[in-house]
Order: sequence, then C-alpha cells, then structure tokens
Amino acid sequence: MANTPQAKKRIRRNERRAEINGARMSRIRNYVKKVEVAIEGGDKSAAQDALKTMQPELARGVARGVMHKNTAARKMSRLSKRVAAL
Repeated sequence: MANTPQAKKRIRRNERRAEINGARMSRIRNYVKKVEVAIEGGDKSAAQDALKTMQPELARGVARGVMHKNTAARKMSRLSKRVAAL
C-alpha cells in the first residue's frame, strides 16, 4: 500500500488516466472495425469513407500517447492496402 501522499496521488492519477486511455483505445478500435466491416462487405466507397475517418483518429491516438507511432502506421498501411485491393 502507498504510504506517501505523492504515491497515493499517483495511484489516483493512474486510475483516471487508465480509464481515459481505455476509452480512447476503444474509440480507435471501433473506427478500425468499421473499415474492416466495410471491406468484408465488399463496399469500396464505404470502406474508403471509413478509412478517411479512421486515419485522423489513429493519428490522435499517437499524439495522445495511447498508441505507438509505428503501430498506427502499420494498421493504416494494411487497411489501406486492403481497401485498394477491393
């Protein structure tokens, strides 16, 4: 158990940040899922629209520090390639 006031504050802060970061990651996953569903459906225009809305969301996740830059770039690249192949 935390003994010092700063350690107690750190625990409180970490819980809040974990909740916020979890919500951000969930939001990113939802956008990625929309692209994947559109790809599975074979609808190229819907997939392109979903991809365009997903890209800034991934970039925002990188800027906020919830996702590594290379992870976001890899996801974007793979999904872009799949959309282009439709």
